[in-house]
Amino acid sequence: MAKKKSNQIKWDYASAPESTGHIQLKDRYDLFIGGKWVKPSSGKYFDSINPANKKVIAKVAHANGSDVDKAVKAARKAYDEIWSRISPAERAKYIYRIARLMQERARELAVIESLDAGKVIRESRDVDVPLACNHFFYYAGWADKLEYAFPNRRVEPLGVAGQIIPWNFPLLMAAWKIAPALAAGNTIVLKPAETTSLTALKLAEIIKDSGLPDGVVNIVTGFGDTGAEIVNHKDINKIAFTGSTAVGKIIQKATAGTGKKLTLELGGKSANIIMDDAPLDQAVEGIINGIFFNQGHVCCAGSRLFVQENVADIVIEKLKHRMKSLIIGDPLDKNTDIGAINSKEQLDTINKYIKIGLKEGAEMYQTPCDLPKGGYYCAPTLFTGMSQSSVIVQEEIFGPVLTIQTFRTVDEVIQKANNTPYGLAAGVWTDKGSRIFNLTTKLKAGVIWANTYNKFDPTSPFGGYKESGYGREGGLHGLEAYVKLK
Repeated sequence: MAKKKSNQIKWDYASAPESTGHIQLKDRYDLFIGGKWVKPSSGKYFDSINPANKKVIAKVAHANGSDVDKAVKAARKAYDEIWSRISPAERAKYIYRIARLMQERARELAVIESLDAGKVIRESRDVDVPLACNHFFYYAGWADKLEYAFPNRRVEPLGVAGQIIPWNFPLLMAAWKIAPALAAGNTIVLKPAETTSLTALKLAEIIKDSGLPDGVVNIVTGFGDTGAEIVNHKDINKIAFTGSTAVGKIIQKATAGTGKKLTLELGGKSANIIMDDAPLDQAVEGIINGIFFNQGHVCCAGSRLFVQENVADIVIEKLKHRMKSLIIGDPLDKNTDIGAINSKEQLDTINKYIKIGLKEGAEMYQTPCDLPKGGYYCAPTLFTGMSQSSVIVQEEIFGPVLTIQTFRTVDEVIQKANNTPYGLAAGVWTDKGSRIFNLTTKLKAGVIWANTYNKFDPTSPFGGYKESGYGREGGLHGLEAYVKLK
């Protein structure tokens, strides 16, 4: 009898600067529907590319309307027959078990995240995966305490939740969506981004191993057409979307009048404000983290820097000096600070905005470095000398590109910071608590950090104003998005 050929691709990175162990990935991934791996109806698959070297990691199924309908039916059946009937304490056990299994496989998840998304292993290992686990732990704790979360109200789940997540934080966004939905008693159909589906599919394996009843979580992969099938499906009660403002507006129109509950976490163009009494060395580190974390692929990135005029020169000098020390390279190298841009399309978009900035007359500074060959890379970039109406000041670039403007008074910086269609996040750096409280009450942003940036916690709500969307994820606010209160 002939020996069956393995369908596993073995990734051995033991020789890398930081040993990442022995990672196994399938060469082809099907859809996860009803607790089983199901081939796509169309028979179509697409490539998942490693942006650091442009090599194919695996082939991923492309779900169509028929596949989405199967997933929704599986979710509805699981909701009606199992998940809505078991006790909240039992639901909590399953969510807790998922969190523990994720912890056990944290190393594998971190490596796959870096392979698939291009983000540096240090961030995947120390930020993304632990925070994703913590979201499951946090909401496991709330599952049997909903009457305390919403006192004097009757709490009911919504039913079937359709969830669509972006490519910049694939595993973390899946956790942000799945954990509160499960805790509230809903079942799920989730679609990851087409360029970063692998950690969601690995999470499906973990969910299967946890013993979660079949059909409670279903994961369908594909492109925008797959997401549209989820949004437009008549038997879905809730849509949760994280992504671009343009797509969010389309989803808002599509769900209008349908009775579907909707939360949108969209784009941002966040202000990072440095006052003249701020601890400047600490602030410079905050600027670096605010814009260059995850290659700038962060919806709340501090992409607009405002520096008080009398300290602007020294801050810019310190910032340029610090940028020279950043290492751009292999995402799997523990010494790398900035990894690969997620895709060719996103790199083209970033380069388009850099050209626009130069055409508008802004002065550009890029880190002097040799970019790695064979992948999608962009040098850290900053612009000075542009106006408030500049395209690169007003539009989201979603890359390692920072615009710098100066201000004299607090009233001036508040006006400038709020002069954007977005309202997701902001940062304030000052030694005076009174300045912090003054600014935080006047900045039109859903999340404001004081003397830090890009700090997240499962207990804290996250979301924006204006064209940055509505609804919150994290904390009790994130739980409320998945329940009916009576």
